[in-house]
Amino acid sequence: MTQDHSIEPISAPDPSLPSSEGRPFDSDVLVAGSGPAGGTASALLATYGVRTTMVTKYGWVANSPRAHITNQRAMEVFRDLGIEDRALEKGTPSALMGDTVFATSLVGQEIGRIRTWGTGDESLTEYTAQSPCHMIDLPQTYLEPILLQTAAERGAAVVFNTELIGFDQDAEGVTAKLRDRLSGRIYEHRTRYLIGADGGRSLVAETLALPMHGQMGKAGSMNIVFRAALSHLVAHRPSVLYWIMRPGADVGGIGMGLLRMVRPWNEWLIVWGYDIEKPPPDVTEESAAAIVRDLVGDPGLEVQVDSAALWTVNHAYATRYAKGRVFCAGDAVHRHPPSNGLGSNTSVQDAYNLAWKLAAVLRGEAGVALLETYSAERAPIGRQIVERANLSRDQFGPLFQALGVLGGDEKGIAKALASAADPTEEGKKKRAAIHQAIELKHYEFNAHGVEHNQRYTSTAVVPDGTVERVNRDEELFGRPCTRPGAKLVHAWLVSPEGHRVSTLDLVGHGSFSVVTGLSGTAWEEAAAVVAGELRVGLRTVVIDRDARDAYGEWHRRSEIEEDGVLLVRPDGYVAWRHASAAGDAAAATRLLGQVLRSVLSRDS
Repeated sequence: MTQDHSIEPISAPDPSLPSSEGRPFDSDVLVAGSGPAGGTASALLATYGVRTTMVTKYGWVANSPRAHITNQRAMEVFRDLGIEDRALEKGTPSALMGDTVFATSLVGQEIGRIRTWGTGDESLTEYTAQSPCHMIDLPQTYLEPILLQTAAERGAAVVFNTELIGFDQDAEGVTAKLRDRLSGRIYEHRTRYLIGADGGRSLVAETLALPMHGQMGKAGSMNIVFRAALSHLVAHRPSVLYWIMRPGADVGGIGMGLLRMVRPWNEWLIVWGYDIEKPPPDVTEESAAAIVRDLVGDPGLEVQVDSAALWTVNHAYATRYAKGRVFCAGDAVHRHPPSNGLGSNTSVQDAYNLAWKLAAVLRGEAGVALLETYSAERAPIGRQIVERANLSRDQFGPLFQALGVLGGDEKGIAKALASAADPTEEGKKKRAAIHQAIELKHYEFNAHGVEHNQRYTSTAVVPDGTVERVNRDEELFGRPCTRPGAKLVHAWLVSPEGHRVSTLDLVGHGSFSVVTGLSGTAWEEAAAVVAGELRVGLRTVVIDRDARDAYGEWHRRSEIEEDGVLLVRPDGYVAWRHASAAGDAAAATRLLGQVLRSVLSRDS
């Protein structure tokens, strides 16, 4: 199978050595926050052998199922971590996610449906062709325990009821001030690097004074988590989301209420709006139950209200994610509504980008300038996600315009729907407008390109001079390629044992990979020499030896000759490619060595 050229690191830090502060380091990386960003970072760093401590001010994991849509890119990270099976076991499969419904209530009149999250007949092939992973619905209450358990199993210290209350950094490390919330004791923790994954009110981002653009608190919303048996109303049209047009229903200015499945079909979450210009409402169990019964449309429904919480719609993103030895990830640097289901997925990918870079620097394999590429690569993605999510929120307007309903009165809604059913020319126009308005929501619910076409530009990527061609809508459709800065394309191969294996399974796992074909022997020889010279772990993958291109998918998608090469980073992104042979092994060694030194900022 694949060849690993593993070399002892040049100067891996010795934790017993004191810093200039005169005390040993308590950890190599301190992670503040246990959400999707902090949990993923902790699990990855521990997997990479980095001494990691994760602290959270809470006594346990998330107490409400906030984030839930888990897309293919996040699932690929979990696959690389070896926890995809755990996620699939706890998540709701994509087949039950897809018939997003627009209606006046669950028992009321349907306005329309849209097949979402790649479950439609036309989009299912697109989704399955571009990843070995499937989308699932994995509420944060189920995701966080998986991540934290993985981190702890692999050596991270996971500390609850402990709050980061301040920090100072110097040339060698960070001195964090922590407070034990149970005893009140305040103490210091000395670490080499700090990751602030501490949410939308991030102390770390505020202390660093990261440049933040946009607006906080655009609109008010509330979450109501409840239990009710609703399978008789939804099992025939399974979905994660049921959008309800009711009088007074206004999710953060959208104009509709949202009924969201947490567990099929008895655990739910309602999102309901409130006027942010007025004092926050006092949500009692009685008022919450009344909202539930109204959106369902059953005044006698048995309801168990588990919790209620207020939150605000934000439109804010940081243009820089780090300063010195301190980094931010997740909601700390990109804050937006849950539209498109991008929040936790983007947070997971922040961590995936940062973790291998910290590990490479800590092992002495990379220069510290590599860490600057984290902001360069992820900040543009964060901005794109924030802009897209807020635009999707605004794109409910055309549906109201199509119906001719701009207010929230029940009679007006009923009249508009009745006129849309008229066999008249006016009814025909209204029906066409409704279909067009619902079609627009593909940009929220089937935005495959937004998820898959994230491209990196930094010194950790070496351009090859080619220009990427865009033939279809780049938000709706994924555009797999092997250009430097893109995620390695997925192609099914066959292992020597006869099992199907993805190209993504042959790379990653904390190591750089050199991918070539049977006639690319010069690149394999070069990889062995370069790994020894640079003392860098470097895996060699030879297609048709380590795994057979039985379906011809790699041949069609690789965009290189058999004797060409791809240098793939630990996060699965292509760092560099050479489309054909570079000559003999000596020439290949010089070229590969030069490129890898550049990618790892070794010359800096």
